[in-house]
Amino acid sequence: MNDEKNMMEKIRQMRESKNISLEELAERSGLALDKLKCIEKTTRLPSLWTSSKIAAALDMKLEDFLKEIEGGGPVISRKNDRGVGENNTNYSNRPKKHMHYYALSESKGGRHMEPFIIDVDRSADVDFVLSTHEGEEFIYVLDGSVDITYGNNLYHLEEGDCIYYDSVVEHQMRAGNNRKAKILAVVYLPV
Repeated sequence: MNDEKNMMEKIRQMRESKNISLEELAERSGLALDKLKCIEKTTRLPSLWTSSKIAAALDMKLEDFLKEIEGGGPVISRKNDRGVGENNTNYSNRPKKHMHYYALSESKGGRHMEPFIIDVDRSADVDFVLSTHEGEEFIYVLDGSVDITYGNNLYHLEEGDCIYYDSVVEHQMRAGNNRKAKILAVVYLPV
């Protein structure tokens, strides 16, 4: 059994040691039951946001929870191993169908940042909802352009531009000029 499978086994063992069913964990954490089932079956470490929800539901401090499942050493993400992008960062229960997230550090335990490559599709017909969560975000435009609503302001970023903001302020992003874009996004969540 590899280290990542051991981490997922540790999450299951922590839950069972507290006599908490998956259904109860879903209710306590606010996470979907299917998502929790997937977490316990996969070799991927949950995102920091998801880990914080699970830790709170298990009556643990996030730092203690991460120490239990922490992987040591650096994590390398190879471009050919990224697979299909997901439509949800785990910071929102609502999928963002115009965005495809490729996590770059999901197997690193004890992390405070979540780096992603995000493909942003054309989005003329998407119903945008502003989101908010604890932490900070850094976005660097790799290709194309994006429009970012931050509070009451709209920012247009072209290839090579970047923005850094507090994510407690309502925000959302869409492709600029209604053309596809690619960004590097790093989300910081306080422990």
